[in-house]
Amino acid sequence: MSSPFSTAHRIYVKSLYKRYLNNALDWTIRRDLWRAQAMQIRAEFERNRNVHDPRALAVILAKAEADLAARKHPDPYIAPSFPGGTKWERNTPVWYL
Repeated sequence: MSSPFSTAHRIYVKSLYKRYLNNALDWTIRRDLWRAQAMQIRAEFERNRNVHDPRALAVILAKAEADLAARKHPDPYIAPSFPGGTKWERNTPVWYL
């Protein structure tokens, strides 16, 4: 069965879902509590899975983006070795020419 939406749309929705999960994890450190929130987020995405009207879907996605922006953590978790993390560029090797 082919989807009425493009690959770019599917990638966008997956990205939105992942950003929701990462934001929930920023607020809730304990994975056992986060899992319940992740299941609620998944249920919300599943509830809108069968929406095929592009205008209705645009409204749903705009609301989701606004909700995510309103709930965004002010100090999100960054892995230590990633850019902006506490170990980023610590003890970097010296390159000799």
